[in-house]
This record gives sequence, C-alpha cells and structure tokens, in this order.
Amino acid sequence: MDLSYTNFVKYVCLLSLHLNLQILNFIKFMANILGIGSRVKHPAFGDGVVIGAEVVAYKVCFITYGIKSVGKEYSSWEIIDRVEADDSVSFSEAEKSLIKILKTWSDITEIVPLGDKWQKGLMILKPEDTSLKPKEIPIETFFHKIVMLRDRLRVMEQRINASALTDEEKVNLQQYITRIYGSLTTFNVLFRQKEHQFVGDKGTD
Repeated sequence: MDLSYTNFVKYVCLLSLHLNLQILNFIKFMANILGIGSRVKHPAFGDGVVIGAEVVAYKVCFITYGIKSVGKEYSSWEIIDRVEADDSVSFSEAEKSLIKILKTWSDITEIVPLGDKWQKGLMILKPEDTSLKPKEIPIETFFHKIVMLRDRLRVMEQRINASALTDEEKVNLQQYITRIYGSLTTFNVLFRQKEHQFVGDKGTD
C-alpha cells in the first residue's frame, strides 16, 4: 500500500473522530440549554429565573440583583427547576413565564384550594363562659389567612437565601423557619392538595 494513501486514511479517520466529538459536544451542549422559566441559584447573585436567551447568554432575573446576562456555558450555578428549551417562544409562553416569576419571587398569593369537606364550613370559637357569645369564622376566610402566612414565610426564606449573610447565619435562620413550618402542620388538614401543605423538620412532624 502506498505510504501517502495510508497517511490520507489516517487523516480521514482522525478528522472523522474529531467531527464525531464535536457533534457529541454540541448535542451535550444543546441538552443542557435552559428554557425560559428555569429556576437557578447563582453563587454570587442568588436565586433567579431565566427570562430570555440570546446566542451565547441567558437573561436571568435575580430576586436581589435584578436582570443579569449569564453565559450559556456557565456551569457553577445550581439548577433548581429545569424547563426544556424551545427554539421559538411565543408571546403567550413569555407571558406564562412572567406569571411564574411573579408567583415564585413575589409575595403574591397563589390560588390554593381548600379541602372539599371544609367548603362553606364554620370554625366556632366557644368560650367556657356560657354568658359570652361564641365567635364564628368561615373556614375559607381562616384558610386564606393560613395560605397568606405560608407564602410570606416562603418569601422570607428566599430572601434570606439570597442575602449577604454568612452560610452559618443562613442555616440558623433556616432552622427557625423550618420550626415555624413544623408548628403549622396542624393546619395541613385544610389543604386539598398535599403539595401545598406545610413541611417541617421530619423528626418533629
């Protein structure tokens, strides 16, 4: 076999291997692309949500630092909730993403359904003294207050995590919040869906 032909074959094999590696890297890169609405935790900027994507960077809205551009190849952040990327994003999808951001990072109370058996029910506070009139509170009204309290605690938790406090201080405050959640698990019976309930320390629930 001619030596130049052998070198040519080797060159073609090496070129093919190189192209295959490039294709695999591209596939891997595309698989890691974040879609609009993905939630991330940046080591410097804290918690954020992807609100846009350009050729080489994401636009991320961070709760504390506002909108920042972060390169698509950046890998030091934690992906909290991945949303699959779509080549074309319609206005309605962008609108849904904005609603998701508002629900996640603001203190806007989401719609949380009351358990069916409590619908139109009453909570009666009856004093031991029979001369005093009992107090009747619609369970739905009381439940709404509980949901508001839960959402305010979640916002507080997010802001603590995004603050400039030390890790030790954040852990200490997080433990207090977890204990508060644990104290409120009594009211979980009011929630229709388990995913909306309070979750405290597993050892004390």
